[in-house]
Amino acid sequence: MQDHDPPITERDISTTFAKGVAVLRAFDDTHSHLTLSEVAALTGFDRAAVRRLMLTLVHLGYARRDGRRFSLTPRVLILAGSFLRGNRFGTHVQPILNRYASLIGSTVSIAIADDHSAVYVAQSVMQEHEISFGFTIGSRLPLLSTALGRMLLAYGDPEWVGGVLRRAPLPAHTARTLQDRDAIARAVAQVRADGHAVVTAEFEPGISGYAVAIGGLGAARAVIGTSRPESDAADPAPIIARLHDAAREIVQTGVFDGW
Repeated sequence: MQDHDPPITERDISTTFAKGVAVLRAFDDTHSHLTLSEVAALTGFDRAAVRRLMLTLVHLGYARRDGRRFSLTPRVLILAGSFLRGNRFGTHVQPILNRYASLIGSTVSIAIADDHSAVYVAQSVMQEHEISFGFTIGSRLPLLSTALGRMLLAYGDPEWVGGVLRRAPLPAHTARTLQDRDAIARAVAQVRADGHAVVTAEFEPGISGYAVAIGGLGAARAVIGTSRPESDAADPAPIIARLHDAAREIVQTGVFDGW
């Protein structure tokens, strides 16, 4: 009979540590320099607790203070670097991404779901592609209006997907961003049926995003995708085929086993 780890209860959790992580997560693409009051508003914690947590992060070198504002330091990348090295991204995944980026002619990225976002966890490093958004590892994209996001939803846990479709923010990034949640749900269902996602000009004007899952339905832990000018969208089949090939190679590395 196989042993199972006991469930984690509230008694097992350090609330102070959890609050510290929440404070770190308050800093993102649109909130890079924050005051204590802004961090308190984003986290829902009282200002005194935020002050202690932020000063602790400054003391440990994970944040810096400039007058009233705080920002993260490059030291936070050590945490991400440990994850990437520990999961063999550099030796097993990066060469695959670089090779397929060269074949496709644009940056190829891997993303996982986090809350209402698709988060980049790996990216090709080839130069002189036709298009670059400036996204890096750790960048967050909306789930509802991107190919990476809809692919994650299409292959995600139904309960989680239902919550995202009902509650995720729905900003109009472009004039073509779907704003009807039922229409988005139908689009996600179509992605599930097709086995790939193509989303055009809903996140960036004039840009089409393409994505496929890394792993099969119910077994996918991440997605892989790329973006191209909308003028290339007439026949997405060659790009989708390349992405499927890349996804199969990544599955074979075993990097995502056990996620």
